[in-house]
Amino acid sequence: MIIRTTSAFVVLLLLARLLGKKQLSQLTFFHYITGITIGSIAADIASQTDTPFLNALISLIWWSVLTWLMSYIALKIPKLRILFDDKPDIIIKDGEISVKTLRSARLHMDDVMMLLREQNIFSIQEVHYAVLETNGELSVFKKVGQQEATKSDVKADTSPPLYMPAEIIADGKIVQKNLVELKLTEEWVMKKLRKQGVESVQDVFYAQIQTNGSLYISLRKNGI
Repeated sequence: MIIRTTSAFVVLLLLARLLGKKQLSQLTFFHYITGITIGSIAADIASQTDTPFLNALISLIWWSVLTWLMSYIALKIPKLRILFDDKPDIIIKDGEISVKTLRSARLHMDDVMMLLREQNIFSIQEVHYAVLETNGELSVFKKVGQQEATKSDVKADTSPPLYMPAEIIADGKIVQKNLVELKLTEEWVMKKLRKQGVESVQDVFYAQIQTNGSLYISLRKNGI
């Protein structure tokens, strides 16, 4: 039993390093159930003498390899990423509740209000955007006048933001879906890039539009 437990411990440690932080943080329901399954198999190796050691060890390693393979495919093929990891859903937009999104996510308003209260928000009128993430958590972008250290307190401009911060370039490729939703063009993106001395989209690892219309850029050459 000591040998089995030690072997399971070492293999689990190595596999955790292989799968990386994304699996450990359980960003999606897929990662959640995968983590439970890997832990369950390791527990069987360590505690169940009637479980064949070699078979269980192979099962543990192969399950981890399949998990890593799915993550690799999702990284390289964005369309399959939605199949594996799902996608965030906007349930409140411009302060309006999307009933259609709530139904597709199988949420009711009690759930939404509970998630809002967890972030110390008790009124939907405080919310500009609310996004249901793939791990089931709710990310909230408050209305400008309701943000901490509010601009209203210092009598600053509280006009609505031009854009919701969104991914424009990911891994050297323009995210066309977000461009369409934001009513932007590739020419606009290239103009913004050239202003910052970038000539090719492929040189960009990540780019995000900011609320004022500026573009945050992280380049590949920065060693990311």
